[in-house]
Amino acid sequence: MNEAKRNPDGAAVPDPIEPAEQRQRARTMSRKEMARQFRQQMATGGVDPELQALAAELEATRPKVRADCATGPRPCPYVSCKFNLYVDVNPRTGSVKMNFPDKELWEIADTCALDVADRGGITLEEVGAIMNLTRERVRQLETRGLTKLRVIADDEPRNPPPPKTAPYRPDPDDDYE
Repeated sequence: MNEAKRNPDGAAVPDPIEPAEQRQRARTMSRKEMARQFRQQMATGGVDPELQALAAELEATRPKVRADCATGPRPCPYVSCKFNLYVDVNPRTGSVKMNFPDKELWEIADTCALDVADRGGITLEEVGAIMNLTRERVRQLETRGLTKLRVIADDEPRNPPPPKTAPYRPDPDDDYE
């Protein structure tokens, strides 16, 4: 099954994707692994003061609204932003997924999901290249998301029923004479 394809002459046909262009799978780091690395860093002398100053400067200049962000530097240096495509944080487990473990932030063409959304509709292949996923995986995620939206739309009543009122019952203490 893993045999190389052969042309009519019998010579092996190279795969269309060169090894340099192959996608490297995303790498996920658990909270436990990150804590271990932090303890090791603290044991070897702590965080570099120059790095701390850079982090403080970045946090001070971080955009607060999309209007500030839209005209900001690209690639976006704010990897802690939830719209940044370089890393994803799982809110349930706290694990961090590096979507492009083989690339640095400045090597990625699109780093902000909001910039991609502003461009309008794109193909599954383009989404896959941006998010480091295959076209088929993007299609699966799209189908799952649309199914969830349909379920939500079906759960909500389109025309709410009129409020139920209790039938009129005369009060026995009322005087009708």
